[in-house]
Amino acid sequence: MVRYNSWWLMSGAAIILIPSLAFCAGTCSHLTATGNAEYPPYLWRDPQDPTRLIGANADLVKHVGAVLGLKVDVLYAGPWSRAQDEVRSGRIDMLAGYFMTSERARILNFISPPFLFTSSMIWLRRGNVFPYRNWSDLVGHSGGTLVSNSYGQSIDDYASANLTLEAVPTAIQAFEKLILKRNDFVVFEQYPGLALTQKLGVAAEVVALEPPVSSEGLYLALSANARSIDRTLREAITFQMQGIATGPLPQVFLKSNLELWRAQQRIEGIP
Repeated sequence: MVRYNSWWLMSGAAIILIPSLAFCAGTCSHLTATGNAEYPPYLWRDPQDPTRLIGANADLVKHVGAVLGLKVDVLYAGPWSRAQDEVRSGRIDMLAGYFMTSERARILNFISPPFLFTSSMIWLRRGNVFPYRNWSDLVGHSGGTLVSNSYGQSIDDYASANLTLEAVPTAIQAFEKLILKRNDFVVFEQYPGLALTQKLGVAAEVVALEPPVSSEGLYLALSANARSIDRTLREAITFQMQGIATGPLPQVFLKSNLELWRAQQRIEGIP
């Protein structure tokens, strides 16, 4: 049962009541989340504790948990494909940031609306730039992507039918193959790509082409097999996210974590 207390949250100009959970004395008092660990400023491994993930998405799910009286641990579960498997199986409760496709929506419970949007780009070596205006310009070129990754339903369907893409476990591997001229391009998100190429020291050797191949929403996706999440809890999380996603908080988390990532890189001596 959901009991409404006097929790107030300012979301833009609107003030909404927040439900707290009266029943969470058992397993649902603690939830786990994971995501793509190569995804700064949205998610990346905590340098102080590499078993955990930090970032804008981690801050958001922890905030939702705190308002509902839940502790949420955001854990590193391995490469992106393995992290997805952990949530599908129910060993971890949720994915903190996931593009929605029809196939994924049949397996996981997506919480609408998306809380952030991110653009996926075509990344090329600077010495091998070819004309690009739309997806058809990629036909005949070899590309790199991540295992079990998506860039949105439309581009996924087009790529499956028309493009040559090699999937590897990590984004680092994808960009390394690009630099070594084993692929002509990499499909990867804008901010994480900028952060990763900077960390690898290859930012001057690659370029992201406009326009983006897609701009997709990042959703909170709950495991259908998690014993900790029942219908009432799922409805309470949905209620929370509907208020938060339309307010300023996701952008606040994104900005603060972009600054945190940059500060960490300066400490590590990465320009």
